[in-house]
Amino acid sequence: MSHPPTPPSFEQLGVVPDLVTALEAGGIETPFPIQAATIADGLAGRDVCGKAETGSGKTLAFGVPLLQRLATAGPDAASGRRRPRGLVLVPTRELASQVAGVLHPLSVAVGLSLTACYGGTGMDTQVAAVRSGTDVVVATPGRLIDLVQRGDVSLEAIEVVVIDEADRMADMGFMPQVEWLLRHLGGTHQTMLFSATLDGDVDRLVRYELTDPVSHEVGSQQPTVGAMEHRFLLVHQMDKVRVLAAVCRNNERVIVFSRTKRGADRVTEALRKEGVDARAIHGDLRQQVRERALKQFSTGRLPVLVATDVAARGIDVDDIDVVVHFDPPEDHKSYLHRSGRTARAGREGLVVTLVLWNEQLEVEKVQRRLGLSIPVVEVFSNDPRLGDLRSWVPAGESVA
Repeated sequence: MSHPPTPPSFEQLGVVPDLVTALEAGGIETPFPIQAATIADGLAGRDVCGKAETGSGKTLAFGVPLLQRLATAGPDAASGRRRPRGLVLVPTRELASQVAGVLHPLSVAVGLSLTACYGGTGMDTQVAAVRSGTDVVVATPGRLIDLVQRGDVSLEAIEVVVIDEADRMADMGFMPQVEWLLRHLGGTHQTMLFSATLDGDVDRLVRYELTDPVSHEVGSQQPTVGAMEHRFLLVHQMDKVRVLAAVCRNNERVIVFSRTKRGADRVTEALRKEGVDARAIHGDLRQQVRERALKQFSTGRLPVLVATDVAARGIDVDDIDVVVHFDPPEDHKSYLHRSGRTARAGREGLVVTLVLWNEQLEVEKVQRRLGLSIPVVEVFSNDPRLGDLRSWVPAGESVA
């Protein structure tokens, strides 16, 4: 009987002892598949194109080569102050904060400094950090363009650039800003690009901005629809929030999706009136408010988070019990992306969609695209089945 090959260690991939020790201090001893696939090529200076989902471990897949190569090359000697030599572009503020948090202890281990630059917070602190000299900048495109145009950041010394979640950059309309920044890089540089999909604008970026890239793909880490329990509840407009509140009260950690920022605020306020502790997360809120809500949610102190699709892209929490589509998703891809927040790491997951009478046909269309055949069942907020939706299986349910 054959056994799957043992994954290589970080040492076997060529990672230096200082970084291996820092990884172990963070509880990371064995590379994830995307890390095992890409780190050696990244360390060799190759342009890398990685196809991987959020949550697959790609931050270290690009972060380890980025930091090790810069530390080995030594400081920028052409400038009186340290100009950034490494750049990581990410689509959202939350992801910028998250990536910087993962890479900071590793940068310290090899004697490099790292600065996160993103909107929603005061610019002065970020300007002071980059002006005093920094080796690596993790940034959202808009904020970095502001800093470059103000003369606060120079991209002339960049040696390694990473484009993370390129597909989301494209979805959010950031490709022109990304391309603007790439045009302002000085000299030759290594480029590493990671994306869940490699079509359309992402494919064009790979073809025009990467030089002889080596490509790696790992299987999706997102659970399939068959790994989740699905409930489609036909609700009445006046009773909708009360149904949601009942679902929230009977589960420990719930993320609720709203289609708009204003809708997220309304749902949050209505839940709080129902006695449910909830916070909203969306682009109109101050960054400190968003980060506080996300931290409380990830540590279990906040049971319910109400998010828009864009804001939720920075959320990487494994143990979410229930995903609720308060506003049904626009298509099957959105359903999968939202719903993939639950049923991670082998855990059970429940996905609940609240459906108004005029939304039922569109929801059934989404079901067909997903290979689902699950009845849309009318419920009221006093329905005892809301107390344990996992145990209640609607008659006629099937998953293709």
